[in-house]
Amino acid sequence: MMAALKGLNLALLVLYPVAWFAPLMRAGLNLPLFGKTEVSVISGLQALWASDVALALAVSGLALFAPYLKTLGLALVHFGLAAPALLPALALLGRLAMADVFLIALYVVIAKGVGYVSVEVAWGLWLFTGCILASVLAGFLTERHLARGTGFPPPARGR
Repeated sequence: MMAALKGLNLALLVLYPVAWFAPLMRAGLNLPLFGKTEVSVISGLQALWASDVALALAVSGLALFAPYLKTLGLALVHFGLAAPALLPALALLGRLAMADVFLIALYVVIAKGVGYVSVEVAWGLWLFTGCILASVLAGFLTERHLARGTGFPPPARGR
């Protein structure tokens, strides 16, 4: 069980960046001469940086850095490089992470659709959704595992 949990969390450290650059959707006008534009988390943030730097800074911190730092922190706990006492701070990072809010907003936009705009879901949306759900699951299982007293390796001591 611990090995699977560690593997899941390590996979997230690789899959999150892939999901950020993967196409979430293809959007375009319902007119024959216009092609579709692929939208990713990063391209959305780039557009935001061009229009509102303060909001882009907040969204970047909460949508990219908070969930990644939470995942990295869980990996440190799993491998005994950080104490389980770090878990409340990681839970706070998880709550601050806006990736799920971003995803819900994106689903709303896709579901609403506009008559002149065509939106197609791309594979990156499913990858991003999977990363978010796996991160929530990893945090839950880590806390449950520690509550049972089976624990992870103790933090490494200085040499």
